[in-house]
Amino acid sequence: MDEAAAVPDGPRSPGGPGRDGGDGRIEDALTAPLTAAVRDLGGYGGLVYLRSRDRRSLVLALVTGVPRSLLRAWWRVPMGGALPMAEAYRSDEPLWLPDERVTMVRFPHFTAGLPYSFGSAYQPVRAGGEAVGVLVVLRSAARSPIDAEAVDRALRPAGRDMEERLARLAARRSGPGSGAYRVEYDDEPVSVRLPTVAAHPVRVGLLDWDLDSGRCAPDDEALALLGIARADFDGTIAAVEARVSPDDLHELRASRQDALTHGRIRSRHLRVRDESVGGEEISYRPVELWGHLVGGGTGSDRILVGALVDAAGRLTAAEAAERLPDGLFSLDQDGRLTYANRRCEELLGAGREELLGRYPWEVITWLRDPAYEDRYRAAMLSQEQVSFLVRHPAGNWLSFVLYPDVHGLTGRVHRTGPPTGGEAAREAGTSAGPVPGTGAVAPPPGPVAAARAGALYHVVQMASVLTEAVTVQDVCRAVSEQLLPAFGARELALYTVREGRMYLQWESGYPEGFLTQFEGVALDRQLPGVHALTTRLPLFFESPEDLSIAYPGIALDRMHSWSFLPLIASGHSVGSCILGWDAPHRFTADERSALTALSGLAAQAMERARLYDSESAVARGLQEGLLPHRLPAVEGLRTTGRYLPGTQGMAIGGDWYDVITTGRGVALVIGDVEGHSVGAAAVMGQLRSAVHAFAASERPPQEVITHTNRLLAELESDAFATCCYIELDPRTGRALAVRAGHPPPLLRHPDGHAETLDLVGGVMLGVQPDSVYPVTALTLAPGSVLALYTDGLVEQPGSDIETGIEEVRRALAGPPADSVEHLADRLVRTARRAPERPDDVALLLTAYR
Repeated sequence: MDEAAAVPDGPRSPGGPGRDGGDGRIEDALTAPLTAAVRDLGGYGGLVYLRSRDRRSLVLALVTGVPRSLLRAWWRVPMGGALPMAEAYRSDEPLWLPDERVTMVRFPHFTAGLPYSFGSAYQPVRAGGEAVGVLVVLRSAARSPIDAEAVDRALRPAGRDMEERLARLAARRSGPGSGAYRVEYDDEPVSVRLPTVAAHPVRVGLLDWDLDSGRCAPDDEALALLGIARADFDGTIAAVEARVSPDDLHELRASRQDALTHGRIRSRHLRVRDESVGGEEISYRPVELWGHLVGGGTGSDRILVGALVDAAGRLTAAEAAERLPDGLFSLDQDGRLTYANRRCEELLGAGREELLGRYPWEVITWLRDPAYEDRYRAAMLSQEQVSFLVRHPAGNWLSFVLYPDVHGLTGRVHRTGPPTGGEAAREAGTSAGPVPGTGAVAPPPGPVAAARAGALYHVVQMASVLTEAVTVQDVCRAVSEQLLPAFGARELALYTVREGRMYLQWESGYPEGFLTQFEGVALDRQLPGVHALTTRLPLFFESPEDLSIAYPGIALDRMHSWSFLPLIASGHSVGSCILGWDAPHRFTADERSALTALSGLAAQAMERARLYDSESAVARGLQEGLLPHRLPAVEGLRTTGRYLPGTQGMAIGGDWYDVITTGRGVALVIGDVEGHSVGAAAVMGQLRSAVHAFAASERPPQEVITHTNRLLAELESDAFATCCYIELDPRTGRALAVRAGHPPPLLRHPDGHAETLDLVGGVMLGVQPDSVYPVTALTLAPGSVLALYTDGLVEQPGSDIETGIEEVRRALAGPPADSVEHLADRLVRTARRAPERPDDVALLLTAYR
């Protein structure tokens, strides 16, 4: 890949992966603040995510303290995903998850993919006044708890440092005419080692030893190791022998013979007097002597060029490990073996040379159960001791204990007796079935490796997102937002079947017009998307050559690999999903399985959404059929209506409005039947017809509402309704208003100020058959605007209705609108500001000229 890590807008400069086209690398700029953040928070690992070039994903740029391989499934995550790093980026706010319990509650799908005990902190990374990524610090959940404020204080300096470094990088890379600087990343993550504190600094001294004359010329470090001052050294090997323990004099003299015989000395162990340790007893310090012979020809001096190495700590630790009755081994961060003592070789039945540099669970067949590899992952990600039991093929049981740190882990293995079921379950950290004939518990079956956990996460995440998708467009958008970043694909097309032909529902990333040639193709065409659907088998092509051989003459774009996935729901063919990669892509078995499972989820959601769209279309058609298609034109008035459904499917509402001409002028009506159902809409239709009939018969406003109330009570529908009825004389502006449990109208005066009309009201319609409804007289001045509305316009989650009425009143009193239509749109936008509208919205505006 040659994606830019950070590039200026405009022509891209050439550069390798992760380069910004010049001398600096964005990874290098952020390394020091990353390791400082891990240190300041007392963490064991850290990550830096940066946004991708297409703004769909967060891409892992830096990782420290944790192997890259353990996070393979999270190298690229969708910005819209239910993940903590994505939420911190979207909100531009820090986030602290102290342990796995809090993480499970807030991000259950993230825990499903990484089911280990650890805490994690997320700090947005900013540049140029906007969030460009996220800093993540991992902390052991077993450490002393800290609160979110302390976490914020600890990470704030690193966040500022990153922002300053990115600003300096921007200043260097964005020269005149190069445009604005962008922080982007689309490469693989870079691993950074946390600083290591050496327990014992390694000291090495050099010396030349003339084997014939016995002359010796050590440097200052060699003299310091021997404990000899330069002024006191006489230049002979005898002075060196005087510092060596009497028990090791033979070793020193034998080393001369090694050099003469073999031309070299390999690790002769000596002990020299250590004057730095006080006391009457003589103390000795272990050293090693290495060297090789120079010269030795006729007439030439035989000189040993040697190195004296301080072996304090290192030598004794290695020797001690070899003497222990338990097996000891060491794994690096990635899980490869770096050391094993002899006892470990015996217990595992594998030689050191065979194991070094390799994963133990790959070399030793009886450790190949993914559950054992998962113990290593659990230790590295929780930074806590992990123990488990394994039954050797020979029949004996082995106990393994893993001791992790940020650079790898040390393990201990020894033989143990057959455990009880409870003990084995406790050791394994899980419950499993009994081992026949032992009463113990076998290791948990099934794959739990990181790649599989990542695939599981994507399936769970997709299922979660699709449960919230309602329409076909919602489903298509969710599938696109999840699949593209999760698998690094660049193109996606979703087709559905209709009347034996394939029609495009959604596309992303394709060249303009490329898919036109495939629109409406029949199911007998020789195309991979068609074949995937008709055979119900997914197709994968890892190169253009593979695709062209299978389908000669097929049109290709710039992609290099493809997957064609059938969308099958309950045995019914729904369509096909096509993904394209712009670089050669190898489809692993896990990835093929995950994509196949995800296509099944998408198909189920697509079929459900298609049924919903059909049902919703019927419901909306019914509801719209009950509303007036056209308001009558009345001289001196300008009227307009708005209706916004706030429900889904067949759960339609009972809001309505109407304008009715009468012998005395015009009646302005708005009402709302309680509930959301086809029944509520039916009642609404009956009430609208009744009001229309009573008004057209020239009954006064009070009688219109009284008769309508009695009619609703007689219907025995168990429904109630609110209504506001105003009869207006367009010639004089005089009006008579009746209100039955409905929100009060609003009136905008010619000078621009608006008020809530205080109309005396009666109870809701249908509550009391004999209710009396008072009448209020009004006079509208020319240039006034009267607003009637239902409660859906003013009810907002978390606030009272009076607050909502006041917001709409202020919107009505805002700057003059070009027309009553524009003013109605302004008021509707007031209702749509809330995250969720709890009800339908009906609005009737009347401008009196």
